[in-house]
Amino acid sequence: MKTFGLAIVLVLLLAAPAVAATDENVSLETLLKAGWQVVGYAAANQSAVESAMILLRHAEQSYLVQCRASYDVTRSPSVTSHCYKLR
Repeated sequence: MKTFGLAIVLVLLLAAPAVAATDENVSLETLLKAGWQVVGYAAANQSAVESAMILLRHAEQSYLVQCRASYDVTRSPSVTSHCYKLR
């Protein structure tokens, strides 16, 4: 069930408008289209909130990017994400 929840968060996140931020306010969708690869994730389910921490890497960059993506049925917008560089 956790994998299904993570899949839902990722699908909804990629279909939603960009709400993510690194130093330049980049969305998770933009990072993936630019060649960043998912190298790890952890999912959690707390009541009405599905969330995932997603770790991304790019072959040409010396840093990793971590994103927190969540789907909360009690909020509007329901899908949010926040991305930042790990140095």
